[in-house]
Amino acid sequence: MEITDYELYGVPPRWLFLRLETDEGVTGWGEPVVEGRAETVRAAVEEIMDSYLLGKDPRRIEDHWQAMYRGSFYRGGPILMSAIAGIDQALWDIKGKQYGLPVHELLGGRSRDKIRVYQWVGGNRPEELAAEADQLVDAGYTALKMDATHQMRHIESRETIEEIVDRVEHVREAVGDHIDIGVDFRGRVSKSMAKTLTHRLSDLGLMFIEEPVLPENVEHLPAIAAQTRAPIAAGERLYSRWDFKRLFDTGAIDVIQPDVSHAGGISEMVKIANTAETHDVAVAPNCPLGPIALAASLQVDTYVPNFFVQDHGFDIHLPASDRTHQYVTDDPFVFDDGYVEVLDDPGLGVNIDRSLVEERAEANVDWHNPIWRHEDGSIADW
Repeated sequence: MEITDYELYGVPPRWLFLRLETDEGVTGWGEPVVEGRAETVRAAVEEIMDSYLLGKDPRRIEDHWQAMYRGSFYRGGPILMSAIAGIDQALWDIKGKQYGLPVHELLGGRSRDKIRVYQWVGGNRPEELAAEADQLVDAGYTALKMDATHQMRHIESRETIEEIVDRVEHVREAVGDHIDIGVDFRGRVSKSMAKTLTHRLSDLGLMFIEEPVLPENVEHLPAIAAQTRAPIAAGERLYSRWDFKRLFDTGAIDVIQPDVSHAGGISEMVKIANTAETHDVAVAPNCPLGPIALAASLQVDTYVPNFFVQDHGFDIHLPASDRTHQYVTDDPFVFDDGYVEVLDDPGLGVNIDRSLVEERAEANVDWHNPIWRHEDGSIADW
């Protein structure tokens, strides 16, 4: 078997899909994308495919991963690792289909029979957040995540700090103590404000506090963790096991959040999760993306023993008629009482509607995150 061709599709709302073809008619799908940098990742995938992977046996996944990573003098980072990630997903999809098995069986089999998921709570005002949280709980979710802040100055006013605490308290009061709540700082908070806020939120029984500081500043995590009883989570902006090594070395991390479309794909995510297990750290994969990335994440979740809870980028509780569901056939994401069923079909466990993908790829997808500024005109972290 050898790889004979590939195709990339930019589709709404902001996703990039990869399709690999083989000479035996088995195809594989992956999702190589950085949100807001889809065209840059597209170029990286094309470069890897054209210079190395075309004509190769797709079943030699580990060898290809090593070649894509170690075969370059300049390694790592969001663009290259996301390109490798999408290719790696597609290779696993091909291998699973070739042998008639889901990826988790090729990895070593199930560690669980269903996969807990959480949903993001939107809204600007505390009342809006509380109302949406209520709706999600009514829909069956047992775990939620919300943004703690908008843009923040290096040192904030007491009023702003109280507003942030009030946002989280409103959601906690709305859903009760039986629902898990994660709070995401998105690295928008300085180390000074992170210490203050984690201390103030300590009594709310949070599932985790995510990215209290930027990944560039992980050396401050021990001091921040000392201010709170909430678990500390991070890792969605780390791209390899070597990036995570520095995070583990802090001794302050409780939950890691690698992204299967950014951190080198299924192959690397399993290695990161296994390393986390040796540090007594749980895994809650990040996935603000589409159905291929989610399927790849669920395959890893099914296998790794230290999995905790899965993020997802679109509401899998919505009907199959929702536009994000229409890229897959047969509505594979079966949601029930806060969990998703294991995907047991061969490969990644989803079937992609190629004709619809090709149709939607005609749209001009050009998503970029906004640029935020403080009142004095200086740039704020988004």
